[in-house]
Amino acid sequence: MAGKISWGISIPQVFFDGPIDMLLIERWSKRAEDLGFESLWTQEAITGAVPILEPVTLLSYLAAITQKVRLGTSVIVAPVRNPIQLAKSLGSLDRMSEGRLTVGLGLGGNPNDIPPFGISAEKRVQRFTEIIGVMKELWTQPEAHFQGEFWQLDGLKMEPKPLQKPHPPIWLGARHTNALRRAVRHGDGWMGAGSSDTDSFVTAVDQTKMYLEEAGRDPRSFTISKRVYVAVDNDEDRAEGRLKEWFGKRYGNADMASQVSVWGSTARVTEGLAKVTRSGAEMVLLNPAFDDMEHLDALAEEVIPNI
Repeated sequence: MAGKISWGISIPQVFFDGPIDMLLIERWSKRAEDLGFESLWTQEAITGAVPILEPVTLLSYLAAITQKVRLGTSVIVAPVRNPIQLAKSLGSLDRMSEGRLTVGLGLGGNPNDIPPFGISAEKRVQRFTEIIGVMKELWTQPEAHFQGEFWQLDGLKMEPKPLQKPHPPIWLGARHTNALRRAVRHGDGWMGAGSSDTDSFVTAVDQTKMYLEEAGRDPRSFTISKRVYVAVDNDEDRAEGRLKEWFGKRYGNADMASQVSVWGSTARVTEGLAKVTRSGAEMVLLNPAFDDMEHLDALAEEVIPNI
């Protein structure tokens, strides 16, 4: 798991103070690609008061207006999805993007969000693992066969297959021990949550490396990544205040901003992100909380080159 650090960045997806700005998304996406960011990422929150765009729909738009940058979901809340429909949507997106998709999947943070979909939260882990199995089967086999508690396939066909072989990389969001083991068992990578601080990430990296060794997996076939919220501003108090305001709106927890974010001058942000890379992240998903266009240039030209 050594080598060059890959830098991704979170797509403008939440619009608190006005209408959805598709022109901004277009300008931002093309600029991010021109600046050399290697991947662009979405989040998912299907329900709730936060005005956030659906990730697969948004990435389908980006597939048409970008050329080479990878596109990823971080993460789709898999237990509430139908794996057959999801496999079709994501397989189509991989084709539309000419093989640029990374599929990030997670359980979702709050079990209470599951029942409105007509699903019991009690067996969401089992649903989650079955969903991964069903999608892999549909993506790789001419006729899919799968026998689980929730889904049974008997020779089901689905075309076209994804362009990437055997399938788009599947990275699993995880924070706790069992989830890290699941990521190693079922995934091609692990996505460290933005809601965890760097010290917690270090511990989880060590655990993941141990689980990879126990499973006999080649670490080079498994990517470790981390979402990091950032705010570049020479006025550190102002940066922290704006982060807290955004976290309060986005997550209902303003205090979390100071615990998990990196903010301040370019030098301070550079050192904070360098600590994340030294901790074991091979891909860092930068998540500016505001001033999306300004952060693209500041991060690409003043921060990343110095790490």
